[in-house]
Amino acid sequence: MSQQRPVLELENVSVAYDSDKGPVQAVNRVNLTLYPEEIVGLVGESGSGKSTLAYAIMRLLKGSAYLAEGTIRVMGQNVYNLSKKELRQFRWSQMAMVFQSAMSALNPVMTVEEQIIDTLRTHRRDMSLSQARKRAEELLNLVSIDLKHLRSFPHQLSGGMRQRVVIAIAIALDPAFVIMDEPTTALDVVVQRSILDQIQEIQRYVHFAILFISHDFSLVAELASRVAIMYAGRLVEVTNSGRLQLLENHHPYTEGLLRAIPKLTADEVTIEGIPGYPPDLVDLPTGCAFHPRCPRVFADCMTDRPELYQIEDGLVECHLFKGAKEVHYV
Repeated sequence: MSQQRPVLELENVSVAYDSDKGPVQAVNRVNLTLYPEEIVGLVGESGSGKSTLAYAIMRLLKGSAYLAEGTIRVMGQNVYNLSKKELRQFRWSQMAMVFQSAMSALNPVMTVEEQIIDTLRTHRRDMSLSQARKRAEELLNLVSIDLKHLRSFPHQLSGGMRQRVVIAIAIALDPAFVIMDEPTTALDVVVQRSILDQIQEIQRYVHFAILFISHDFSLVAELASRVAIMYAGRLVEVTNSGRLQLLENHHPYTEGLLRAIPKLTADEVTIEGIPGYPPDLVDLPTGCAFHPRCPRVFADCMTDRPELYQIEDGLVECHLFKGAKEVHYV
């Protein structure tokens, strides 16, 4: 895999927000690489920086948010070196995003067909209307929606169908890389399962890479080949999903998330939560940001930020792994 050209390269990426108390780092020196056809999960509690990172990759940061440091490359192209015109063409043709709320992502006064055709012909001006209509039909077939719904408005569709339409629009121009930001949020478990199966089937057929963002650890571990765990804006662990079957030899935060997954096969359903709350990004703890909540905290954790260490085929940022090989980024 490492010999392939990456579809996404994040090098020391930091995103900050301006505030009355000065810059607040929501994403702090993140390094991550995705390869063709790979599915990588990004997991963390609310406020950990997952969606902010996604918006930074898409160059969709709003308000006072800005890329403070680092490089973001998609298919070898530095996204932040593109002009507005180049970026407009680059999005959806090379990289696309499935947003959290399908109802908010769709135009309520346009039919499904109109929205797909609008996306296609905006980016491919040589495409005829008949070609765009044919492609819209192909896309709805791909996401298993009856073609009669081409004439439907978003409010006439179920939540799961709306989410499938958003996925269809995201892959309409055959991008190499797609971000899916909480694509099953607010859907019931049966529909979630259906959407996940659909994503896997489409990905096998179309061959795009996916950064799948969620707070649901069990869901991501099932879908992705690798999982990146985010806490207080930093990636504290990156590991193969198979290793997540083991509840030990992880970052303590990862272990806490694993223990928080309900044990439905036990005699009683048990959930073991992580004590405390995520830190205030304006006033982060010294040393390791997780140390106030960590059950294995010791003196170094309170004063020194841990290095990044390689364990087996993963990476972990924790003092407990001192003695393992350190990983340094430029």
